[in-house]
Amino acid sequence: MIALAKKEFDVTAGTMTYIDTGSAPSNGLDETVVFVHGNPASSAEFMPAIDQLKDRYRCVAVDHIGFGDSDKPTNWDYLPKSHASNLAALLDELKLKNVTLVVGDWGGPIGMSWALDNPGNINHLVITNTWLWPVNRSLYYQGFSKAMGGAFGRYMIRNHNLFAERVVKSAWGKATPLTPELHKLFTDVHPIKDQRKGMWVFPAEITGSTDWLDGLWRRRETLRQFDMSLLWGMQDVAFRPDVLKRWTGEFPHASAIRLDDVGHFVALEATDQLVKTISR
Repeated sequence: MIALAKKEFDVTAGTMTYIDTGSAPSNGLDETVVFVHGNPASSAEFMPAIDQLKDRYRCVAVDHIGFGDSDKPTNWDYLPKSHASNLAALLDELKLKNVTLVVGDWGGPIGMSWALDNPGNINHLVITNTWLWPVNRSLYYQGFSKAMGGAFGRYMIRNHNLFAERVVKSAWGKATPLTPELHKLFTDVHPIKDQRKGMWVFPAEITGSTDWLDGLWRRRETLRQFDMSLLWGMQDVAFRPDVLKRWTGEFPHASAIRLDDVGHFVALEATDQLVKTISR
């Protein structure tokens, strides 16, 4: 992967870094692909796709506060709605139009929050393994949220980088080997224990942000106007086939592509398919 210089944008919590590269196509539409990552990733998750797309599209990929090269304050709340506010401030500053929005994991609610507030700016929504509705009644998500976001999870993430070291491995599929180089995209960005708060707040908020998620889901009618693609890793232990089924049931107009041997991190595990889906 080619390393790209990052730009900076100041928010209340600190300085966010982001990639802004590529050029608009010759048809004058000024199309932009915006990538929004989840936990425990960063903009690096999308670099293989950006390498293939930057000659045809402007590509923007943010590092949320606490992730990637962005600041990692210890006294910030790290709530998903706060991340969404940061993303909205950046994208509004960039004045992006004709956006293909690519989201996964917590990038789904965070990115789609901006889409719901700015529907006129969206052309195409590419949804990889994520959700947008409350899951507080699910025993599966209750258990994960409590384990990873509770005292034990906080200790293991802070002291042993558990989410990046172990959870990533458990959510990875079979199609693309998780090489040491790929794994470092998750493990090497949080070398200091006190910089890992964001990684345990996210799982705690799977149930903790129920009201915020409910507010987004109640506005889902707005999403029906978008060209929507669902690109799904079927081996994901976090967002299993029943989550995809809910998406397709709610949005039957969406194009759904099932990737049988791919896990949670579609952008890295199925880069060519993601690029093809974006480019369609």
